[in-house]
Amino acid sequence: MQLDFSAVLVDWRLLGVGVLWTLGLTAIATVLGMLLGVACAWARANGPGWLRWVVGSYVELIRNTPFIVQLFFIFFGLPAAGVKLTPELASVIAMVLNLAAYATEIIRAGIEATPRGQIEAAMSLAMTRAQVFLRVVLPPSLKRVWPSMVSQIIIVMLGSAVCSQISVEELSYAANLIQSRNFRAFEAFIVATLVYLCLSVLLRKLLNWAGPRFFFGR
Repeated sequence: MQLDFSAVLVDWRLLGVGVLWTLGLTAIATVLGMLLGVACAWARANGPGWLRWVVGSYVELIRNTPFIVQLFFIFFGLPAAGVKLTPELASVIAMVLNLAAYATEIIRAGIEATPRGQIEAAMSLAMTRAQVFLRVVLPPSLKRVWPSMVSQIIIVMLGSAVCSQISVEELSYAANLIQSRNFRAFEAFIVATLVYLCLSVLLRKLLNWAGPRFFFGR
């Protein structure tokens, strides 16, 4: 078999659009998923019993079902209930809910590792519970679990390839479209694999750089 990567790279604009969609979906899912994950982690660690049960049920549901099933339920299932979503919006919602469920347990582990004396010292300074959580508990908790959080974000980015199943024009959609035109499937998916690998490495470096500067300090 003779490889011909030029037949794939000639459609570099299509690949570029796919990369942009992949990064865009990942960025939105990371920001919203992290915020929801922090809120749910607080609820599981400090919330009332009924709220802990609700959040726990959500976490177990998401963590024990495939991402593609969650995506199909949102995109194909919700219209039966009168909720119609674009492929892009459905993908964002699915990725946010998926990341938030895993982030909840990751961040909760960091919260529960916070020394009780540290919290009591903050309370003795007349700080409110919200101030204690946001300024004393959350930053060191994120620092403890940041490597796991970074890995989960990358997993969600790679999982965005599933979104091509509902016609979102991300990277795997572009690779599949290119190979359908020139029948160079092997080359198309080698290129896609290398691009995903580069994106993963660069995203890991970016998040490891951003974490100490924007989320939990040095």
